[in-house]
Amino acid sequence: MSRMADFPERIVCLTEETTETLYLLGEERRIVGISGFTVRPPRARKEKPRVSAFTSAKIDKIVALQPDLVLGFSDLQADIAADLIRAGIEVHVFNHRSVAEILRTIRLLGGMVGCAGKAAELVASLEAGIASARATAAQLTTRPRVYFEEWDEPQISGIRWVSELIGIAGGDDCFVELASESLGKNRIIADPLEVPRRAPDIILGSWCGKKFRPERVCERPGWSQVPAVRTGHLYEIKSSIILQPGPAALTDGLAAIQQVIERWAAEQPTARVRPSRAAGSSAPRR
Repeated sequence: MSRMADFPERIVCLTEETTETLYLLGEERRIVGISGFTVRPPRARKEKPRVSAFTSAKIDKIVALQPDLVLGFSDLQADIAADLIRAGIEVHVFNHRSVAEILRTIRLLGGMVGCAGKAAELVASLEAGIASARATAAQLTTRPRVYFEEWDEPQISGIRWVSELIGIAGGDDCFVELASESLGKNRIIADPLEVPRRAPDIILGSWCGKKFRPERVCERPGWSQVPAVRTGHLYEIKSSIILQPGPAALTDGLAAIQQVIERWAAEQPTARVRPSRAAGSSAPRR
């Protein structure tokens, strides 16, 4: 039986992370449609038609592409998946929320397109970057308390893979107890003064596609004595490299968090750490 009969040849990716993964695996020829929010790799927006947002999609346009597989993410795309299934299209919806699950999803996707070996190599490269970040973090004598804000009104703390990456990079997530909640509404911080009470040393903002405004954070009532505000350790992490559960988060996202923590550590007399190689530099780029 030919390879074309064995594995899907016309794939629509409703979110960015599967598109990025297929490009990294050298299997981009299989992609016939992508999410309009895709920015990685940049060439994908030039090469592939955009057929969906995140919670909506152009069903007729997807059907016209005659895909033999559509890849989605999470319960938030359940209605899109249902419409496509009713149209007779095969759909697989991933629901990965942790670093380990991101790596598992890459392996699974590689198997689905017949390149398990290349997927294993990609995972090994990503794991090497994570191990390097852990080794650097182990040199810290003091770990910063980190508040990650995914949205500002209402304030929403970081999801599980973000919380885990903060830990890998050498920080302690101020709201780790909320990280396991998959839905943003369940990670809302009802009392804005709870953040000052937890006294983060670093504030990271990634407002889901909206520019992070550190000056607005500093102006919040009761926040003036937050250590991060007093010392100016407020940073934006671009949503494109941290809020997608895929290779970007494990490479550029992790590296960005690590660089912030190293900058903070350089100012602490008991928490200095030697500069490290970027966490994701071993991962192949295409």
